[in-house]
Amino acid sequence: MKKMLALLSIIALSMSLTSCGMLENRYRYECHDPANWYNKECNPPICQADGLCTKDILGFDPTEGSVNE
Repeated sequence: MKKMLALLSIIALSMSLTSCGMLENRYRYECHDPANWYNKECNPPICQADGLCTKDILGFDPTEGSVNE
């Protein structure tokens, strides 16, 4: 019975820890946020060293106005 209780406790704890950031309204990368798309940190040449350019993260360049597939 103790093993079952310990197992259930571990499962409940792991589920609660993995969902800590799920309910926050934030972007994983700053350049994901449309408010930052035109910042110098999200546009070449500054962002190229890290690979965090808006066009690299989103898969398209939002400054061009259309999505190329």
